[in-house]
Amino acid sequence: MLGFVNTLSGTLVGTPMIGKRKDPVAWAMLTYELADAAEALDTLIRQLEEEGYGEPEFRIDLGHVYAHLNRAWHMRDVDAASALNPSESVRHEWTQFPTDLTPIG
Repeated sequence: MLGFVNTLSGTLVGTPMIGKRKDPVAWAMLTYELADAAEALDTLIRQLEEEGYGEPEFRIDLGHVYAHLNRAWHMRDVDAASALNPSESVRHEWTQFPTDLTPIG
């Protein structure tokens, strides 16, 4: 399995990420998920200011943002065919929070 070196730890991890030139369709799907996450987050922030916006709405809206971010992470190394036509079980798996990503900050 090909991998890359984590610059923080120096360990070999994962597989190379897709690239815009190498696989433009998969790249477009990845950037779509990120753009949709940004749009959903922007909407969430605006709605926080509205009267009556509470935890139930926040839970749903933040879950929506995470779903897009999670799919982007899981799609980072798939080809166009996999990105365009995931099975329901794969799409569900991609929507789950990654187990191989450590939050930093």
